[in-house]
Amino acid sequence: MDWGTELWDQYDVIDKHTQSGLDLVEKYVKFVKERTEIEQNYAKQLRNLTKKYSPKRGSKEELECRFSNHQSFLDILNEMNDYAGQRELIAENMMMNICIELTKYLQELKLERKTHLSDAKKAQQSLESTYKQLDNSKKRFEREWREAEKAAQYAEKTDQDINATKADVEKAKQQAHMRTHIAEECKNDYAAQLQKYNKEQNQFYFTDMPLIFNKLQDMDEGRVRKLAQTYILFADTERHVMPIIGKCLEGITRAGTNVNEKNDSLVLIEQHKSGFERPGDLEFEDYSQGINRASSDSSLGTPKGPLDLLGKNKSKPFWLFSKKSKPAATEDFGHLPPEQRRKRLQQKIDDISKELQKELDQSEALGKMKDVYEKNPQMGDPASLAPQITQTTHNIERLRGELSKYESWLAGAGGRGETLRYSTHSLNNNSGNNVYSPDGAHSDESTPDASQAIYAEFDDDFEEEELSSPIGQCTALYNFPGSSEGTISMQEGEVLAVVEEDKGDGWTRVRRNNGDEGYIPTSYATITLNK
Repeated sequence: MDWGTELWDQYDVIDKHTQSGLDLVEKYVKFVKERTEIEQNYAKQLRNLTKKYSPKRGSKEELECRFSNHQSFLDILNEMNDYAGQRELIAENMMMNICIELTKYLQELKLERKTHLSDAKKAQQSLESTYKQLDNSKKRFEREWREAEKAAQYAEKTDQDINATKADVEKAKQQAHMRTHIAEECKNDYAAQLQKYNKEQNQFYFTDMPLIFNKLQDMDEGRVRKLAQTYILFADTERHVMPIIGKCLEGITRAGTNVNEKNDSLVLIEQHKSGFERPGDLEFEDYSQGINRASSDSSLGTPKGPLDLLGKNKSKPFWLFSKKSKPAATEDFGHLPPEQRRKRLQQKIDDISKELQKELDQSEALGKMKDVYEKNPQMGDPASLAPQITQTTHNIERLRGELSKYESWLAGAGGRGETLRYSTHSLNNNSGNNVYSPDGAHSDESTPDASQAIYAEFDDDFEEEELSSPIGQCTALYNFPGSSEGTISMQEGEVLAVVEEDKGDGWTRVRRNNGDEGYIPTSYATITLNK
């Protein structure tokens, strides 16, 4: 079974499915990259730990290494250092064999997918162009045939008119004959155009589009195979170093078994044994004859009272929330949900960074060109470059200011996962009926469940804002649990009022007849807005 045969009319489904697959590859790359960062940080912390507890040269700890328990501890530190090296090797291999490889492969997939979709659109445009020619030919044939009928009727009427001259009759017949001839030509042209369109339509639906869909299927299946291989490689990368890690652990175990408490005691004895005999009993010395006994006074010191325990000042953590009505669109995208705001700010920063890099490259090129002109005046006047250099410098300063501004906004923006967004590419006129359930979509930092991407802070707005007038209505295509804060549940076929349309984040705000409001995934319903 292939897509070209079974899914010949599901362009939107194939479009979204292939895009979802690319998103999964990108998501997996980010996952592995974060795993490598964890491994690298873990290895770095292990190395710092072993360095912290390793004895310095000439220190007392180094002298104590002659004891087996001290030496075994040093052996453990050395084994842990080797163990850290293996964690670094895991991170390096994952980065090279999975992240970099998949990133390159992902770019190739995106380009291939874009090419196939472009070919599909070109094929449809060609078919639409042929249909327009057919429609024009049909209308012309209809018009000319009516004119021919009128001319024939007029010629017949003129022939029956006793007052008409022979010349008038002949002229009317010639006119009717000419009109009939033109109508026949239009008829033949219409028939040819119809045959051409039917041929192209057959070529479109039975050859061109199935071929494109099958190429997309091959591309997607190749992506799945590649992803499966990297899944296995993810485990094999760590499995390959497990023997060495096992040796490190064996070394730690061996260090423990090498400890000999009796030998350590003997070493201590050999190092510090003095060889003197124990002292004997003291003899009695009698001082009672002529010697006053000295008495000693003893004084009791004032006992100190107990120390007062100072309790810790516990500061309770808190979050600042401000309840505000939803504002209009602002430059810092503050009107968007936190994660969508972060995405938009990041996109803006990327765009500004690209533009800034172009300006910096241009500034460097102008500087080199100016140096060439100064050394070789015959090649050009250096002063002619001054306006361009000034303008470029101004652009760089402006872009740097904008970049700093958006970076400060991004630093203050908090997100709780990405909301789901869906592309709305369409090819066929009836693509609106090909609804794609977002269950298979993936976000970069959240779970695939669409209900988890709602922002809880919207719920506060519902309690304070007055009910707004509906701007349309929608019919549920799927059941939606609405288990997250800010969402509302719905059943398949249920009709709800639309109070706020999709702002580009994949969610639409709706209301029931009883006044309950909340967000639903836009792709879970067919939406009709009031005109």
